Amino acid sequence: AAFEQLRNYMSHLPENEIPDLWMVCDFETIKLSRRSTNEEYTFKTKDLRKHIKRFANIAGYTTERTRDDQIEVNVRAAEKMAKLHDQLKTHGYDGHELRVYLVRLLFCLFADDTGIFPKDSLYRYVEASKPDGTDLSERISKLFEVLNMPSEVRDKRTLLSDELKQFRYINGKLFNDYLPSAEFDAKMRQTLIDCLNFDWNKISPAIFGAMFQGVMDKDQRRELGAHYTSEENILKLINPLFLDGLWQEFDKVKTDPTALDRFHEKVARLKFLDPAAGCGNFLIITYRELRLLELEILKMKSSTTQLTLDISPMLKVSVEQFYGIEYESFPCQIAQVGMWLTDHQMNLRVSEQFGVYFARLPLSQSATIVHENALRIDWESVVSKHQLSYILGNPPFVGHQFRNAQQKEDMNFVYKDSSKSGKLDYVCCWYKKAVDFMENTAIKAAFVSTNSIVQGESVSVMWKPIFEQGFEITFARTSFLWNNEAKGKAAVYCIIVGFAKSGLIKAKRLFQDDVVIDTSNINGYLLAAPNVFIQSRGKPLTHGMPEMSKGSQPTDGGNLILTGEERELLITEFPQSDNWIKRYISADDFINNKLRYCLWLKGVMPKEYRSMKPIMNRLEMVADTRAKSPTASVRRDADTPMLFTQIRQPESQYLVVPEVSSEKRRYIPIGYMEPNVIASNMVYIVPDSTLYIFGVMTSNVHMAWMRVVCGRLKSDYRYTPAVYNNFPWPDATESQVDEIGKLAKAVLDAREEYAGNSLADLYDPLTMPPELRKAHQNLDRAVMKLYGFPIKDFSEADCVAALMQLYQKHVESECR
Repeated sequence: AAFEQLRNYMSHLPENEIPDLWMVCDFETIKLSRRSTNEEYTFKTKDLRKHIKRFANIAGYTTERTRDDQIEVNVRAAEKMAKLHDQLKTHGYDGHELRVYLVRLLFCLFADDTGIFPKDSLYRYVEASKPDGTDLSERISKLFEVLNMPSEVRDKRTLLSDELKQFRYINGKLFNDYLPSAEFDAKMRQTLIDCLNFDWNKISPAIFGAMFQGVMDKDQRRELGAHYTSEENILKLINPLFLDGLWQEFDKVKTDPTALDRFHEKVARLKFLDPAAGCGNFLIITYRELRLLELEILKMKSSTTQLTLDISPMLKVSVEQFYGIEYESFPCQIAQVGMWLTDHQMNLRVSEQFGVYFARLPLSQSATIVHENALRIDWESVVSKHQLSYILGNPPFVGHQFRNAQQKEDMNFVYKDSSKSGKLDYVCCWYKKAVDFMENTAIKAAFVSTNSIVQGESVSVMWKPIFEQGFEITFARTSFLWNNEAKGKAAVYCIIVGFAKSGLIKAKRLFQDDVVIDTSNINGYLLAAPNVFIQSRGKPLTHGMPEMSKGSQPTDGGNLILTGEERELLITEFPQSDNWIKRYISADDFINNKLRYCLWLKGVMPKEYRSMKPIMNRLEMVADTRAKSPTASVRRDADTPMLFTQIRQPESQYLVVPEVSSEKRRYIPIGYMEPNVIASNMVYIVPDSTLYIFGVMTSNVHMAWMRVVCGRLKSDYRYTPAVYNNFPWPDATESQVDEIGKLAKAVLDAREEYAGNSLADLYDPLTMPPELRKAHQNLDRAVMKLYGFPIKDFSEADCVAALMQLYQKHVESECR
């Protein structure tokens, strides 16, 4: 009563004079409320010392709940639900019924702590059941029935107990369908009471939803905190997509009542679609942020006009503005409930702000969350594209090599007119569906994606048609670690790309780490540069450069390859075989200085090895392996098992470039090999390569180009001939070529000082010797100078953008 009296006093104060911290005390108990966070604390006066930090801002200190605290609250809540889930499942309650049952219980637990139900009424209702739990199932079923019972029906049920009448009609179809009863025992009853003892008002629907889904899978549950998307990362997408602009517009109109009304109406008309909704994280955070903006609008209106006691007509933003498509049914239900929970949390914020209690009950408004395959249905059947404002989300991360049969069919369905879509990642389907849907509209969109879609061949295959269709990238965030700061986090490098019809947004924004670049164009490689598409080509762009190829391919089932021990045994028995056993290198062998060998029988007369049983056994197995191949050319090569299927071994010294190298290295380790070392198909080779060529290729300029143009294997660099063949070489004088050659030789000499170390040892950023690092830095500066690039204040992105302009000039000169 005293606290309500205090609330009444506060309602008469001007907005800017209402304090954040409210307290009442009867000398034995203190009740404390923090207005800005909607948190309440009740504790004994004798325990004041334990709670002194709650008053810290009075003394000029600031305290805030840490993200880890919020995660911990949600993890603990999910663990309680997990325990109840397992007990119900053990007793035979499973499948769809169990999932719906838990979603309903979640809503009730939340309702009991947030004023939807009378405070602790559900707790008392469960406590009133028999200690052995035998009547609890019936009581819960009756509760679910009553929550789905409109007032006019209740009025006719004259024998309905007051115990049940206290629970409000919920509607929203949450309690609509019949559910078979779930049996309880004493242990399960206590688990439910433990859940009721938890403060569900503290959960974040955005975080908890994905964790709740994880409850259903014991393997996922080990890393329960890893299964959600952090609010910080969601804001990285929605802020530049629309939220920053809305707040800027609010600042312009907030002192003009008429303009503010128009702005409020505009915000209430916005509609959002997440076509890969999952548990609704993006929709929930977006809705929350719009409601916070609306709250500020209402504060401004209240400063100039008297708000009525009924605040509901003033609240125009609703869950009905939100749409989602999700492939799995359970996340759909979680997303729906998550939106309701967020709606109620925001209604409590409004109630707290204006001292007028408001709850949107019964649930007459719902977000539209459709259980469908987003790649197969017409999005127009979910929401009209002429009413939709924004498309956003986090579609599935599935590399092209990891797609299952269903996903391959989806790709073929979406990209039915493209012959090259097989090389694209699954996420590209959402971009294609989005741009087709957005045709002839002002819709703006943004997706989180793996960085593979802005690297390698994907750029020309995916982005070129999108640009030709009249769309452009409006903002982007370059590669960053997409994680959730939770234990057991599942982290991956991602990008964010915003896109819309060309001309809708003039000023483009590129977010690179902590730098924001304002530019007129963002290309498919996420560079502030003109649209350039690096195409596959068979020969170098710059005339006169030696050609690059893969090494030789054995296709032998491993039977032509020998370990060091196998080599020694064979030479011991047949000493003459030493002439035909050559060192053999893959990318891993080359980088880590591993010793492997191969039988290299090219040019060797059959009579010299036909009597050697170990060799003949190997050749027999090679022939058998090739004969069973699905590839016709390999089956033909079964007739020549003594030879590699593809032989490209140079007869002179050659340059080796590993196909795959760690993304942690600043430089891909490349180097020279003698012709008696057989290069496998896991490395690329450049015969007759001069020190000048080696110098430019190992420089930071070529490495910057590589990082953008190459493909990726997981996050590691995957070098391809497209990197080398499309690289624009500088015009160099003879003296410049000599200078680069000398500096390149210094790099090789620095390696020689550490001859016992592998290239992996030498090029680890943490163990790179200072002499080698200095040699590379000297070479880097010289190559930058060669291109005419400034040494200082010239980022890697600037370097690649300049190289792309050179590339464009080369291509244009070819066409003339």
